[in-house]
Amino acid sequence: MVATEAQLPTPSRATSTILRAGLLAGVLDITAAFLAYAHSGAQGIRLLQGIASGLIGPAAFQGRLGTAFLGLLCHFVIATLWAAIYFAASRRAAFLLEHAVFSGAIYGVIIYLVMNHVIIPLSAIGPRPFSLSAAIVAAAILVPCVGVPIALTVRRFAPAAAVSALGTTATSGA
Repeated sequence: MVATEAQLPTPSRATSTILRAGLLAGVLDITAAFLAYAHSGAQGIRLLQGIASGLIGPAAFQGRLGTAFLGLLCHFVIATLWAAIYFAASRRAAFLLEHAVFSGAIYGVIIYLVMNHVIIPLSAIGPRPFSLSAAIVAAAILVPCVGVPIALTVRRFAPAAAVSALGTTATSGA
């Protein structure tokens, strides 16, 4: 199939889709985290400072609202980067759009694995011991609040016709 310019997503449409997906995933994820960890007495500011500690280490917990804001900013940047990665992958693999819920669920698990076994250990936080209960909570948040919303947002705002135009295996009706 020959791609026409009308079928390909414009850079502004791509950016808009990525920002929407990142914002939605970021809001859902941080809300779920606040709710999940509220029972343990953790305050929202401390949770956000924990995110900032990935950049600046333990000093994040001494920074009050400033480092909490940094943590919130980092959180949304990370969510948007995950959205951008999914968007880019969906331009190559129509399956990601055709089966967005399934793909998003798998993506949530991938996000958990990469964040907890690569990114966080390499950050200023450093390696942490594995906790099955923490892994279950994290996966239970990341699948429905990050992976699936990103996948559904990308499918909604960057339709499969654009992927078909790029020469992938997208079919109309599958």
